[in-house]
Amino acid sequence: MNAKLTNSVATAVMWLVGFMILGILIFFLGYILYRGLPVLSFDFMFGKPSDIQAGGGVGPQLFNSFYLLFLSLAISIPLAIGAGIYLAEYARETRLTKIVRLSTESLATVPSIVLGLFGMIIFVNFLGFGFSIISGALTLVLLNLPVLVRVTEESIRTVPKAYGEASLALGATKLQTIWKVILPSALPGIITGITLTAGRALGETAILIFTAGTTVSRYQADTNFFAAGETLAVHMWYLMSTGLVPDRVTIADGIGALLIITILCFNILFMIPLKILQKRMGVVKHL
Repeated sequence: MNAKLTNSVATAVMWLVGFMILGILIFFLGYILYRGLPVLSFDFMFGKPSDIQAGGGVGPQLFNSFYLLFLSLAISIPLAIGAGIYLAEYARETRLTKIVRLSTESLATVPSIVLGLFGMIIFVNFLGFGFSIISGALTLVLLNLPVLVRVTEESIRTVPKAYGEASLALGATKLQTIWKVILPSALPGIITGITLTAGRALGETAILIFTAGTTVSRYQADTNFFAAGETLAVHMWYLMSTGLVPDRVTIADGIGALLIITILCFNILFMIPLKILQKRMGVVKHL
């Protein structure tokens, strides 16, 4: 009887905690969307910003946010997948591999502002890239890599060893086994890690303030790597700290809602193919 009572109480507490977290999330998102949705319009999302007059848009900042994200992921994903495959499939349990894992975990715990200062010293000043999109993207790579490497390694390790052994027994090489058997099986976990990393990168400010700058190019969608790269999150910080426009609070509310909607759409965009992939893999396993 005591065991049943304890189990019931523990279950009730877990449900209560879950509903509390859900309630906080709904309140947080609801408040931001309530304040920001009325601000969103075509002119706001794609118009040019204003430094003094009211009614400016966030078009360049929106483009820079996605452009920086694309560049950082284009560099991070191949490196992270390669490192994860090496650690999970090739590296032996030596002191060197332990140091590599410890370094990766330590890099993941470094505050983003420290990474921003490092990026400013190396990319902005030492290499002479200035406050630019390429400086921000390369520094974001330092933020993305530790998480993606660990997620890739753990996702590969969760694949049953029987899959690889069966592939090798059929005459496939090690590379063919990794490429056609192990990676597809580990892909759901890797995609989840990419989704979490992308959401974090979209809302990053400290790194980009010191590397991409707080200004934008005079062109609406400037793909020049050395153009100024202010993003939505940085623009919100700039408005609320030193902005001179009279409607800065309204613009900040709109940016907050736009960021929330962007991240939600980004997650859905990744989750749909992930669910389809998991369903197909489930059918294959069942067969």
